Amino acid sequence: MNNFLQRILTGTVFVGVILASIWWGPLYFQYLFLLVAILALDEFYRLTTTENEQPNRIGGIIAGVLCYLLLSFTASGDIPVRLLTLIFPILVLLFFAELYRKKTFPFRNISLTVTGILYTTLPLALLTHIAFTDLYYNRALLIGYFVILWSSDSFAYVHGNLFGRSKLFERISPKKSWEGSILGGLSTLGVAWGFSVFNPEIPLVQWMIMAVLICITGTLGDLTESLLKRSLGVKDSGNLLPGHGGILDRFDALFLSIPFVWAFFQIFS
Repeated sequence: MNNFLQRILTGTVFVGVILASIWWGPLYFQYLFLLVAILALDEFYRLTTTENEQPNRIGGIIAGVLCYLLLSFTASGDIPVRLLTLIFPILVLLFFAELYRKKTFPFRNISLTVTGILYTTLPLALLTHIAFTDLYYNRALLIGYFVILWSSDSFAYVHGNLFGRSKLFERISPKKSWEGSILGGLSTLGVAWGFSVFNPEIPLVQWMIMAVLICITGTLGDLTESLLKRSLGVKDSGNLLPGHGGILDRFDALFLSIPFVWAFFQIFS
């Protein structure tokens, strides 16, 4: 099977699983993204492990799972919000754990271990906070977020191939262009407008602002992950998703756009 067909098949299954989990209900969605968080953390730690840097892979994954569960299930009202205070002690325990690992560069290890959680796990947990408004599970908003995110990436790719001339960030990603990003963003605004028509409970201006935030921060998130790979000298973050690379490759725009969308709805909803 050639790479193009692999991408289509993997992408179809990938989109279907995410949308199905959202539609079936919060528990399916929460546990699916817990699995994604574990895979992403494991991939990040394996990528960044070198002779000098050795993040605490097991400790980091355990801490990440606990932080995810706390953040996700307080959003859905399944556990008390006051338990969120445990996140900070959990992260501090990773500092203490390094006392017993006897590695050459302990604070490099701590930095990478905590960075992995901040980069992958905490943003994924915030998805549940986007999904819930006053304990009401808003499927439409969550589906809208993902469709807008995927549309932004797809439109930028198509427009970039057709009209791309000016490099957006050639040092990090030679294929991205200003034309693709701008035209892709304008096309994505059309998708956001469509969601406002079918979901009028969320005002049009909020759909539009969310689309702008996703287009900008999603693109920067993609570039950030490319920067990570270039600094490590690898082409893909992994090979778990045929034709798409690893979990970090597939969710790069998601990780760094979620905090902005979450903050927007926290402030203005």
